Amino acid sequence: MNKKSGFKIVLLVFISGLIATFFLFDLGHYFSLANIKHELDTFNAYYGRHKTLTMAIYVAVYILVTALSLPGAAIMTLAGGALFGLFYGTILVSFASTLGATLAFLVSRYMFKDWVQHKFSSKLAAVNRGIEKEGGFYLFTLRLVPVFPFFVINLVMGITTIRTAVFYIASQLGMLPGTIVFINAGTQLSKIESAGDILSFNIILAFALLGVFPIIAKRLTAMINKQKVFSKFSKPEIYDYNLVVIGAGSAGLVASYIAAAVKAKVALIEEHKMGGDCLNTGCVPSKALIASARLLSYAKRAKEFGFDKVSVDFNFAAIMERIQSIIKKVAPHDSIERYTELGVECIQGRAKILSPFKVKVNDKILTTKNIIVATGAKPMVPDLPGLDQIPYLTSDNIWDIRTLPKNLLVLGAGPIGCELAQGFSRLGSKVTIVQRGSMIMKKEDPDAAQIVLDRFCAEGIEVLLNHSAKAIEVFKDEKPDEKPDEKSDEKQGYKKQLVCDHKGKQIRIPFDEILIALGRTPNVKGFGLEELGIELTGSEHIETNEFLQTNFPNIYCSGDVHGRYLFTHTAAHESWYSAVNALFGRFKKFRVDYSTIPWATYTDPEVARVGINEAEAKLAHLDYEVVKYDIDGLDRAIADSENYGFVKVLTLPGKDKILGVTIVGNHAADVISEFVLAMKHGIGLNKILGTIHIYPTMAEANKYAAGLWKKNHAPEKLLAWIKRYHTWMRK
Repeated sequence: MNKKSGFKIVLLVFISGLIATFFLFDLGHYFSLANIKHELDTFNAYYGRHKTLTMAIYVAVYILVTALSLPGAAIMTLAGGALFGLFYGTILVSFASTLGATLAFLVSRYMFKDWVQHKFSSKLAAVNRGIEKEGGFYLFTLRLVPVFPFFVINLVMGITTIRTAVFYIASQLGMLPGTIVFINAGTQLSKIESAGDILSFNIILAFALLGVFPIIAKRLTAMINKQKVFSKFSKPEIYDYNLVVIGAGSAGLVASYIAAAVKAKVALIEEHKMGGDCLNTGCVPSKALIASARLLSYAKRAKEFGFDKVSVDFNFAAIMERIQSIIKKVAPHDSIERYTELGVECIQGRAKILSPFKVKVNDKILTTKNIIVATGAKPMVPDLPGLDQIPYLTSDNIWDIRTLPKNLLVLGAGPIGCELAQGFSRLGSKVTIVQRGSMIMKKEDPDAAQIVLDRFCAEGIEVLLNHSAKAIEVFKDEKPDEKPDEKSDEKQGYKKQLVCDHKGKQIRIPFDEILIALGRTPNVKGFGLEELGIELTGSEHIETNEFLQTNFPNIYCSGDVHGRYLFTHTAAHESWYSAVNALFGRFKKFRVDYSTIPWATYTDPEVARVGINEAEAKLAHLDYEVVKYDIDGLDRAIADSENYGFVKVLTLPGKDKILGVTIVGNHAADVISEFVLAMKHGIGLNKILGTIHIYPTMAEANKYAAGLWKKNHAPEKLLAWIKRYHTWMRK
């Protein structure tokens, strides 16, 4: 053990001893408001005889209390006002609190900074950069608006790279307004002699300031920050628009619709197609494919429904054309014509943000009061050696093919990969799923994912878990087919294979087409975010606060581009908040509510969920109860020959409050809506049990799950007495 480590241990023991003494001997009661008021006359008398000594003792005790992060600083501040008056009290408390805070800061830095910075260096890199850039102002705002406890700021700042001098100055200035308010309130304590005195104007005003000050400070801080951010840019005298929305996917469409509905002047800019990914390459085409593929799956299951045999002749190209026709049928809902009629000015072109108030599109510059970035996301393509040598499929371009892949390799087993894998398998492709992890659909509970995996295997889909893709190889086929497909690479006599690592062994998987389904990455480049300085997270999503504001207060963000939940319905949900906050935020801002975000994977069976699942509850060490109703006993499911899956509900221990629900089964995405409504409005399982459900429906499963919960919580003692009552009544 070196000298530094030994001294740290001694210092830690000494500080711990002082803190223990404070609590063991109940010294905290000296710092209560009642005690201060009771001893005020004695303090004043002593102060009258020994002014300098009293001030010195007060400052020393204040420094010690704040340096050790002990409770009592607020009461001592009030006492300072009562004892020394507004002028001297403010001076003494201002310097004593800052000195005590700096001592706590230095101790934290000496004891913990090296270890924390070394242990969590990668995670703290962004924090350190922010502290270096904005450390003084950031600390000033923390001191000015007391969101976090006084002592927490001291200790946390100690492990950052902020300089001690900056910490002292920012703390001294930031705490000064609050100190004055508290000291002023303290000066009124000595004037309370009776109940009537409490209602005096000065006392009411002094204590009202205690409540109003944080609000005023918060508004002031926001104004200072806004002025600082906008200082580099010139504001137009008159704005062309109240709001410019970039991107006409779900997020942008909803945001512009809301703006037009409240009579704001709004421009919606879209470079490609109205409707975004959901309409053109995502939700709509994938569900159309799934519907066609499901029909073929029913034909293969003909005997389950009492038929000897059912055969279906189809043309793959016709199925893909049907998908395009469905897109065209839905497109008018998201069209330029419709939104123009709603009052939105739709502009086709690529947007470029020039400043927080200017957006360039084509050759025109638009001035705007607010901007919403809703540029969505695109398929993530890995840096996989050899991938650039071949044409590959993603969820964007797979809808352009007109020849059914003979051997389709799907890289990734998330929702997109699983849905498309099953769809193409049912249409006749030999499908292989390659997944790096140990389970498919990794965001779901293992028992839910296992049911889908079992169905995949039963339908002939090969699922290779724990296979990590390393490269793609293209090679000459020594024995090419005599009649190769004229539209494939095989006519050239070439083969393709994916090289994977599986438990240390190299595995080669041949394929004709490969679908990259590894998730999505946000569209944040190429339209001015980098030049403007919009802050991004480590994964390159746009960073936003709880109001969906970026680091520029008038630039908001919603949808996939900030990467919280990559769902169409969530993008629409967020856009209400971003639009309302952008247009009316000066009066009232709303924190976006993520408490009940539902989603579904449209495999067969479907998997739907809302709230937390068991895996997340265990990871967070939450106390919960679980009730699970197996759908194999549900009448409607049996009648439809779809009797598989379950409804699983997590609740608070001993209560019917719903924490989360997972449903696996036919139409799970529809059935879960009842639970979404229940969670949103605080409805428990007892009320779901007491609600009439139509018979026979899949939704009855919800009621039966609630009934299981009720059975598990039956009042056994009460029932025993009721049984005795019925026995007595039979005599």
